[in-house]
This record gives sequence, C-alpha cells and structure tokens, in this order.
Amino acid sequence: MGEIVFVRLRDLGQAHPYNKGELILKAGDYVIVEHDRGQDYGQVFSCGGGCAEKGAKEPLKKILRVARDTDIRQIEENRAKAKNAFSSCNKKIEEHKLDMKLVRAEYSFDRSKIIFYFTSAGRVDFRNLVKDLAKIFKARIELKQIGVRDEARFFGGFGPCGRELCCAKFLKDFEPVTIKMAKEEGLPLNPPKISGICGRLMCCLSFEYESYKLLSKGLPREGEHVHTPKGKGKVIGVNVFKRLASVQVDDGTIVEVPYK
Repeated sequence: MGEIVFVRLRDLGQAHPYNKGELILKAGDYVIVEHDRGQDYGQVFSCGGGCAEKGAKEPLKKILRVARDTDIRQIEENRAKAKNAFSSCNKKIEEHKLDMKLVRAEYSFDRSKIIFYFTSAGRVDFRNLVKDLAKIFKARIELKQIGVRDEARFFGGFGPCGRELCCAKFLKDFEPVTIKMAKEEGLPLNPPKISGICGRLMCCLSFEYESYKLLSKGLPREGEHVHTPKGKGKVIGVNVFKRLASVQVDDGTIVEVPYK
C-alpha cells in the first residue's frame, strides 16, 4: 500500500496520479514511471494525495525510481533530440501544406515515442504526416492538438499579478472559467483586465470562486440600500476580506459598516 502523488509527465505532459510505494519523494523530484506501454519520466507535482487503493477504479501505475544521474543525462539528451525532431516535423508540415502550428516536441524517456504538440483553428488530417514521421524516426508518433491555454502553460510567463502563471506553476487541470466568477469577485468586466496572456479568462477566477462565495455570505451588494447607525444609505463599496461595506448615507457621509 502506498500514497498517491501527482507527477507531470515529461516537461509538457499532464499531471497523473501514481502509487509512490515505499519511495520517499518531495515536490520537484524527477522520477521514472510506468506509462503507456513503456517507461517515461516526470516531475513530482504534489504529494500527500491519500492512499493509493482508496477510490481507485483500477490499480495506479507505479513510480519505478527516483531519477539517477544517468537518467537525468538521458532526459537532457532527449530534449536535444526533440529540437531536431521539431525542425523535421515543421518541414513535413510545410510539405503537406497543413494548416497547423507546431508548438513543441517531446521524446518519451525510453525514446519509443515522440509527441508533437500543435495548435490549429480546426481539425487537421495529419495521417500522411504521421506516416512520414514514423519512417524518419522509427518510433511511435503522437500528434496532440492543444488550445491556447495549454500553449501558455507550455511556454510559461508571468500574469498581471506579477506571479508565475498558475497553469505553469501548480494547476493540474484546466477548470471552466465564466464571466459570472468575475462578477462575483467584483472585478471590472473589461476583457483585457480579467484575461491571462492566453487571451482567455484568468484561471485564478475559477479556483478563487468558492472562497469568494463563502466570504461574501451575509454581505450586501454594491447599490443595495442598508441601515446603519447613522441612518439609511447606499452601499458604494464592499471589502470581502475585511467584511466591511462602505455606505453613503443620506447626508452624503460615507461610513464603514462591519459584518461579522
């Protein structure tokens, strides 16, 4: 029986749950894992996910070992080979006149598979491209179409808050983000101000939403009329974290009303 840890496969892959067995691991460790008919590598994303057997529909794949020095060297070699694979794939895309933009290439740890990530406005028939690439590299070829949010996660960067992008730093999956969440948090509904570098609504709106709903319980909304010790007035501002409402009473005075 072992604990569940989440491992982000390779440099760009998704985070998957793994059974860590008896290994002692911490976030950031590189590990060699069982995956997709072979061995692959990844980086421990988070630990302490509970017992591996509880709630699992099928046995989780195992982490084989913490990456050794020789494994790290092979990972670095794979990254160098992936750059050449990227160039070759781009040339083939041009030859086949396919409407797709290649974003990145990755080798699996054992080099049995190459994954090419691309973006496109629509569906792409890349069957002939896959055949050509398989002949060149003598390996299994996988082409993955990704969205603009995935592309931002791949390249990383910093958001308007000045912090590293949430998608690149710690998010396991992309949750739906709606304009209702921005309204709930009292943000200006100005697309450039509530959008990330990917052009979509910021991911933080999603994982902050439940906290804002909880903290907002019992608070008035802007524009609402409430009673204060100095008389009835109109709410002109709300501080969710301090649980304070700024109210302008009939004589024009602004008072702060605390809510427990």
